[in-house]
Amino acid sequence: MDVFEMKFSKVFPLLIAKAERKGRSIEEVYAVTTWLTGYTNDELDALLKSKSSYGDFLDHAPAMNPARLNVKGTICGVRIEEIEDARMRDLRVLDKLVDELAKGKPLDKILNKYRG
Repeated sequence: MDVFEMKFSKVFPLLIAKAERKGRSIEEVYAVTTWLTGYTNDELDALLKSKSSYGDFLDHAPAMNPARLNVKGTICGVRIEEIEDARMRDLRVLDKLVDELAKGKPLDKILNKYRG
């Protein structure tokens, strides 16, 4: 199954669990997600209760942050800046932001780093 077809309610909790295993909070995962997508916490909560797909989550984001294009580095062995498919790149950017949380980087440093 294509990751974009998977339910948001199945994928997003995996990102939260990844961060929480490393001592980070759900609020921090929400913070990087809202920074990237423009969703509010309440909208993310509603998506978690809906049947929306992960693709829908990305496709209908209220305000994708233009600074996301500043996110560089490797995720799953692939350089983010070399991903041509915009949707896949955005998915990997969120993965990268959560990875940085899980590695212990302070939230404000992560978000300020990519502001440009």
